[in-house]
Amino acid sequence: MPRSSGQKLKLLYLMDYLLQYSDAEHPVTVKQLIAELAAHGVAAERKSIYDDIEALRAYGLDVEQVSQGQLYGYYVASRRFELPELKLLVDSVQSSKFITQRKTNALIKKIETLAGAYDAQRLQRQVYVAGRVKTMNESIYYNVDAIHAGISEDKKIRFKYFEYTVAKERRYRRDGAYYVVSPYALTWDDENYYMVAYDGENGEIRHYRVDKMTNIAALDEPRDGADAYRSLDMAVYSRKVFGMFSGTEERVRMRFANHLVGAVLDRLGQDASIIPDGDGYFTVSADVVVSPQFFAWLCGFGADARLLAPESAVARMKKHIGDISELYR
Repeated sequence: MPRSSGQKLKLLYLMDYLLQYSDAEHPVTVKQLIAELAAHGVAAERKSIYDDIEALRAYGLDVEQVSQGQLYGYYVASRRFELPELKLLVDSVQSSKFITQRKTNALIKKIETLAGAYDAQRLQRQVYVAGRVKTMNESIYYNVDAIHAGISEDKKIRFKYFEYTVAKERRYRRDGAYYVVSPYALTWDDENYYMVAYDGENGEIRHYRVDKMTNIAALDEPRDGADAYRSLDMAVYSRKVFGMFSGTEERVRMRFANHLVGAVLDRLGQDASIIPDGDGYFTVSADVVVSPQFFAWLCGFGADARLLAPESAVARMKKHIGDISELYR
């Protein structure tokens, strides 16, 4: 590499080395920096390194000098992402069921590059991906990209929608015919990724599992259903729909033991109205989509939770419990 080209890249080489190999416990010396530059064909003197470090500081790189005991040299004191923040990102990626194991490993490797070499080793020690439940659809990244393109370009999209058979094979709904909808949002619920869209054929907002969509393509037709989506509060929508199962939305009243107040607020939101009801119990009313998944949520609390109203929903829950009980007679 010609000397002039190497000198132009000198600061970049120094910054990369400091970011990758230095931290408060592992400062790098001027001698190490000179050796790193030499490996790239750039000659440097000690005094020029001091000047370069000042230039990096002026640029905004938080380079500190330490001279204490065996610790001597320079290190990057703060980074765009601190180690606890990167750990949160790694935890989120590896616990996301909708990301395949192969993509999970690739993403975590990329996250590790945001840390120094020593912090990257700490991130590697906390990675436990093997054996976790993950989606089998490798195309989910491209699905998300295609959906975002439809949203940003204000276009309808078409796609095929499938479910798995007991043989773990795909079986397309509608006999493989395309769905055509107007995409508006992506949301994460119950460990799955969903697209929220307006179905013009049925005149309603619907949701679709992103990892079960294939052959997605944007159409030349503009989206419709903007008014329906504007009237939709996504935070409220995700609270009403349990496990993203479809059903009829109803105003229900429930009774819980007091020790369940945290679980109820986690599901229904902090603004849910809690009314004391006798010794050790409270009632709460909420708009929910009444579905088998909603009944399952209530049943998970055993005798400490009870559906009180409306009678139609109570009757459906009795039947739901009775059908299950019949299986174990």
